[in-house]
Formats: sequence, structure tokens, C-alpha cells
Amino acid sequence: MELQGKTAVITGGASGIGLATARQFARSGVNLVLGDIEEAPLKLAVEGLRADGANVIGVKTDVSVEQDVVAMRDAALQEFGAAHIIFNNAGVGVGPTIGTPKKVWDWVMAVNVDGVINGINAFVPMFLEQNEGHVINTGSLAGLGGVPGMGAYCASKFAVVGISECLFHEFALSGKNVGVSALCPGFVRTRINESYRNMPKELLDDYVTPSEQAAADMGANAVANGIEVAEVATAVEHAVRTNSFWILTHQRSAVRTTELRAAWMQGGPPPRINLEKATKS
Repeated sequence: MELQGKTAVITGGASGIGLATARQFARSGVNLVLGDIEEAPLKLAVEGLRADGANVIGVKTDVSVEQDVVAMRDAALQEFGAAHIIFNNAGVGVGPTIGTPKKVWDWVMAVNVDGVINGINAFVPMFLEQNEGHVINTGSLAGLGGVPGMGAYCASKFAVVGISECLFHEFALSGKNVGVSALCPGFVRTRINESYRNMPKELLDDYVTPSEQAAADMGANAVANGIEVAEVATAVEHAVRTNSFWILTHQRSAVRTTELRAAWMQGGPPPRINLEKATKS
């Protein structure tokens, strides 16, 4: 896809990978619609991008609410007359398999999985009709192999990868000029380990315990040693330009995870989890 003059809609666009990708796209002449649940950071992100010359608007968006995502699409059409890229990027990362209440699982799935589904439903029919568009779904290395202490997050990211693969095959059968990419990074210097900041208060009061905080602190160390968000943004733009499915910023870890899982399926030993390797691209 030639990016000059196109319009990209990015969820989770006020910080982290979303904001870095917005900056990357802006440098290529892309119009931007940023969606985020955090209103104040969203306002600052839009102001910063505009100061750098970007054509951008912000829409307060809870991606788990279908109508919010539809409203974001409608805002893109009203402001720029079209939309060509949907980056389903918003996500949260909490919840070990053991001991996580069902209502916390529901919250993680609503943001990480329903958010992707809502983005697909809002934008893909339009992309197919105009015979042009690209979908980017943020998965994770945790969507390619299980990780202790991250059951809810892994489950959601496995779902995102599966949805993305199915969408790839459906686009291929359609014969339309519409693509999809699955972004599966390892640790990146974002605020994913601070996901509790957006957890509904009724869940936060019941769920965050000293042990949960200790797990978050451990994750914060890994995130702090991860790659820069700009590196991910560059890879995302390249995938859109070249219509590439896999975006593997930590390719060695991603491939090795998959190889070890295949060997395990054939009777080999279970993989050993090395979080340090997932911090290196």
C-alpha cells in the first residue's frame, strides 16, 4: 500500500506502540484517527502530533464497546472521507491462570479479543467494498506459546493470532486487495505492565493483591529491558507497505518458541521459558 494520503485508525493510540506507529505513519503522510480510553493522554498525543504537522483527530474509545469503535470509524469518514488501515492495538496484560477471578478474565478478553472483533466488524466490510485496506492486530509472543503467570493474557493473544490467520485466509479467498498482519512482539518498552490503571474500580478493589503487585513488578523489569516502541512502529509500517502477515520484532524468539512447541507435540520435552530472551529483538 502506498501510504501518502491514506487514513489510519489506531486503538490504544495515546501511548506505547500505538502512539509510536502514529508518529511513523504521520511521517509518511498518513491521516490519523487515534482512539484511547485515557482521555488526558489522548489529548496530549493529538496535540503533540499536530504540533509536528500531522493531520490527526482523537476519539475517546473503549474498544470493548462495539458502538465506540463504530463511532471511531464514523469520525474517520467524517474528518478524512475514508479509512484504509485499522490497527487493533489496544490491550491489557494481567491475570495468571490460577486464582484470577472470572470477572477479570472477562475484562481481559473484552479488551484484547472483543476489541479486535469490533475493529474487524467496523472496518473490514468497508475495506472489501472499496477493494483496499489493511488490518493490523496486536498479538504477542505470548500468543505463540504459554507463559507462567500470564494465563488470561496468553489466552487472549492466542485468540488474536487465530483470528488473524483466519482473516488472512478469508481475504485470500475473496480476491480483494485487503491485507492483514499479526503483530507478535516480545517485550517492548510500553506501559503494558501498568494495565491495572485502566481496570474498572470494582475489579481493582477486589483483585490487586501484594502477590499480584509482585508479579507486575517482575513484568516491569522485563518491559524496561525490552526494545523501543519506534522499532515496532517501523516494522508495522513495513508490513503494511509490503502486505506481510507476520510482524515479528523478536523473530528468533518467535520462531524458536514455535519450533520447541512443535517438538513438544511430537514427544519432546516441554519448552523452558526464558523471559530475558524475549526482551531482545
